[in-house]
Amino acid sequence: MVDNSSFSGQTYLVTGGAGFIGSHTVRHLLDRGASVVAVDEFNDFYDPAIKEQNIQAFETHPNFSLYRVDIRDQQALAEVFSRHGEALKAGGIIHLAARAGVRPSLMEPRLYLETNVTGTLNLMEQAREHGIQKFVFASSSSVYGSSPDQVPFKEDQDISKPISPYASTKVMGENLLHTYSHLYGLQVVCLRFFTVYGPGQRPDLAIHKFTRMIDEGEPIPVFGDGTTERDYTYIDDIMQGVMAAIAYDATPFQVVNLGESQTTTLARLIELIENAVGKKAIINRQPLQPGDVPITYADITRARSVLNYHPSTKVEEGIPKFVDWYMTYKKRIPTCGLAC
Repeated sequence: MVDNSSFSGQTYLVTGGAGFIGSHTVRHLLDRGASVVAVDEFNDFYDPAIKEQNIQAFETHPNFSLYRVDIRDQQALAEVFSRHGEALKAGGIIHLAARAGVRPSLMEPRLYLETNVTGTLNLMEQAREHGIQKFVFASSSSVYGSSPDQVPFKEDQDISKPISPYASTKVMGENLLHTYSHLYGLQVVCLRFFTVYGPGQRPDLAIHKFTRMIDEGEPIPVFGDGTTERDYTYIDDIMQGVMAAIAYDATPFQVVNLGESQTTTLARLIELIENAVGKKAIINRQPLQPGDVPITYADITRARSVLNYHPSTKVEEGIPKFVDWYMTYKKRIPTCGLAC
């Protein structure tokens, strides 16, 4: 287990700090006595009001600072680091900001490259200039590409053949971080997240989207025959891994899968949501989409070993938890905007 006292008095920069995983990370750090500098551009990929709700509880916290900054903006980032760079030397950077999603990346590959690669490079340059050593990077299971014969996915597998612009940007981010670790001593942990869900999940993602549509009696879009599989990972388990990654310092560069290490078919996922909502889904079946992979499945042997990561929330428990949250807060959740 991570010693929570190791966070007390430290300062961390959290990019994407108003997003789903980002706001959970901010809360966990503040609860452990850390100071948090959050950076988020509040773009319109989905309704920015959702992000405003995510950070509402932190805004009056004495150890929380928020900067509405695009990580592509070098000058604005430099101003943030000029104010907090010295304090961040003892803490570090948790880089969660990104243009997310496989399908949207097919429509705007240049935007994904500029944000996910150039934006990451901008942060690495600030870390180098200010002598900040710790850098935790949100990568993705999508880097593994379409390799159903190589499951569960292990960190040392070949990731040179991603099949979407989004996945490509995550591979490039990992490679750049390895370079900076080698050249400048940056202490890096790349976390390959596997389909994270839970309270506060983005409204464009399948579990949230399906829950809303089933609840409201709308047809849900199902791509393919329902046999695609995902390794759905509950946010509390992800936070266990993120906190351990922040504390990790055993090697200068590490890549770690964070998944639940079990797979669920799309058909089974819909069934679980139907049971939790208490309504049957209306299925609008559509062809498989370019860039989608048939399966994601995490081998978490390394995570167990180096991060003492032990996920405990099976999807059969996590889906009812999510639906309970949704039913409580649905009147306060804005629509998903451009993401849908």
